[in-house]
Amino acid sequence: MGSKNHPLKIFTGRATQYLTEKICDSLDVDLGVSSCPVFSDGEFEPCYEETIRGSHVFIVQSTPPPAENLLELLLMVDAAKRASASHVVAVIPYFGYARQDRKDKPRVSIGAKLMADLLSAAGIDRVITMDLHADQIQGFFDVPVDHLYASALFIPFISKMGLENLTIASPDVGGTKRANTYARMLQTDMVICHKTRAKANEVNSMTVIGDVKNKDVIIVDDMIDTAGTITKAANLMKKEGARSVRAFAAHGVLSGPAIERIERSALEEVYFTDSLPSKTDSDKVKYLTIADALGEAIRRVYKNQSISSLYYR
Repeated sequence: MGSKNHPLKIFTGRATQYLTEKICDSLDVDLGVSSCPVFSDGEFEPCYEETIRGSHVFIVQSTPPPAENLLELLLMVDAAKRASASHVVAVIPYFGYARQDRKDKPRVSIGAKLMADLLSAAGIDRVITMDLHADQIQGFFDVPVDHLYASALFIPFISKMGLENLTIASPDVGGTKRANTYARMLQTDMVICHKTRAKANEVNSMTVIGDVKNKDVIIVDDMIDTAGTITKAANLMKKEGARSVRAFAAHGVLSGPAIERIERSALEEVYFTDSLPSKTDSDKVKYLTIADALGEAIRRVYKNQSISSLYYR
């Protein structure tokens, strides 16, 4: 795929090669050749091993571990601009700093805005990402942002599961808009969990707003990090009489005790996209690929076609 004037080239950071290879297969294009030598002190130097002059370059890289992977992405963008690429698009399946979208206490940074500024300063022309923790982060960038949604993948999958008494749940009040989208598209009821936090990554208390008795509950969220909220919600719903509880989340961060918590919880299955690499072989944890969705978004951006028709809101 490509044009004579601005050929399409797709490259990957070291953290996301597994996904980028699937994207290239979906588009039937070759993965761009690049390298990233690492010096003895840990410094690294991304390098393109083929000409990209005049090319429309897409660089795929999720952020975690955030410091190293984001810096690698910034260096790859800078290298592409200095190698005379026509356009440089950052494809960030998981943008981890999206949780730092505001000052929720004194004397802290707004990390999402800073990262957006760094990417803009490096020279990106566009961003493609998925399920930002907060939608308003699109406004932090001074370049166009194509914000995709895992619901486009999850909703058709859920509809084929054949759950008779399906109910969609939000694990917190902040996720009600997302849960409402699923409930509306699947034409089912919705319940909400109300939680309070003692501190970051630690849930203090939780209650369920709505009826889950004899229901097949699916909890939807943008990410699962330490799995404290999602497992507490699942256990509570099971206690309230739910027949089964499953979870769908775009990003499986799964840090700290997350996998152990999922294994011990009432969750029967947990589904993620492959925006981040698998961290477990647990029978409960399953992955659905977003390679085709990202590939189609890349193709449409490259062809200057609309992508809004591709995704549920």
